[in-house]
Amino acid sequence: MHKSTATPTRPSGRTLGLSLALVSAFAFGGSGTAAKPLIEAGLSPLHVVWLRVTGAAVALLPIAYRHRSAVLRRPGLLLGFGLLAVAGVQACYFAAISRIPVGVALLIEYLGPPLLIGYVKFVQRKPISRGAAIGAAVAVAGLACVVEVWNGLSFDALGVLFGLGAACCQVGYFVLADAGRRGERPVDPMAVSAYGLLIGAVVLTALTRPWEADWSPLGGNVVMNGHSLPAFVPAVWMVLVATVLAYLTGVVAVGHLSPPVAGVVANLEAVVATVLAWILLGEHLGLPQLAGGLLVLAGAFAAQASKPADAAPEPVVVPAVETRERVAAERAVSGRPSRTSRGD
Repeated sequence: MHKSTATPTRPSGRTLGLSLALVSAFAFGGSGTAAKPLIEAGLSPLHVVWLRVTGAAVALLPIAYRHRSAVLRRPGLLLGFGLLAVAGVQACYFAAISRIPVGVALLIEYLGPPLLIGYVKFVQRKPISRGAAIGAAVAVAGLACVVEVWNGLSFDALGVLFGLGAACCQVGYFVLADAGRRGERPVDPMAVSAYGLLIGAVVLTALTRPWEADWSPLGGNVVMNGHSLPAFVPAVWMVLVATVLAYLTGVVAVGHLSPPVAGVVANLEAVVATVLAWILLGEHLGLPQLAGGLLVLAGAFAAQASKPADAAPEPVVVPAVETRERVAAERAVSGRPSRTSRGD
C-alpha cells in the first residue's frame, strides 16, 4: 500500500480568511452610517464618495510606493480593479439610487455573489461547492427582508440597469482580487488595494469635479441620533475604517477563501449597515429586517462551512530512478525478470 502524497488542507488559512472577510464586511458596513450625517450636513452623495475614495488613496500612498513594481508586472489587473471594484461600484450604485429606491438598489447590487457563482462555474468552468450556492440563495432572500424590498418597489429600467452594473462590478472585485495572487507575476494584495483606490480616485475626480463643491460642512458639526459631534470624526472613520481597512482585509481574505465564499460572507455588510443605522442613527429595525438578518447570517455560515468543491486529482509522477530501484528490489525477492523497460 502506498500512502497518499496529497497536501492536507490548512485550517489556519481558511480561519484567517474568514476572520478577514468578517472584518471587511463590518468595516464596509459602517460606510453608510458615517456618510449619512455628512450628506445631511450639506455635502452631496457623490462628493462624499470622492472624499472617501481619495482620502483612502492618499492614506495608502506609502504602500503604493513600496509596491511600485506592481505597475509594471500587472498594469491591466490594477487598472481593472480601480475601474470596476472602486469607481464602477460607487458610480453605478449612486446612479441607481437616483432613479430607484435605496433598498431595491442595495438588493440588486448584492446579487453580486450569485452572479459570481455563475461566472466561476460557467465562464471559468471551476467547481462550486453546494454550500456556497445554497448560502448565496439564502443570503439574497435575507437581504430582500433586510432592505424591505416590498416597500416602495418601483420599476425603472435605467435604474435597474445601473444596479445590475454595480452587481457586475462587485463580481469584478472578487475575481480580480483572486487573480492578483495567481499567474507567473502575482501582485501583493496590499498593492491591488492601494493602486485600485488610487485609480478609482482619479476616475471619480473626473466625474465629480470636487473643486466645485462646498466643503465648509467638514469644519462644523454633524448630528448622529440626536448627538452633535465634529464632522471630521465620521469623515475619518469613513476613510480609514470603512475604506482603507475594508479594502485591505477584503482583498487579502479572497486569497484565503474562494471568491464565491468570500462573496457570500460579504453580504453581511448590509446587515451591519442596518444594525449600525439602528444604533447610531436611530433607524429602528422591524421584525422582517431582523428575520432577514438571521437569514443572511445563515447563508454566510452555510457558505463558509462548506467543503471546497472536489477538483480533478492531479496525477502522481514517480521519478524514474525510484521506479528502477523498486523494480530491482522486486526482482531480487521474486527472481522474476522485470518488464518495465525495453532494456530489461
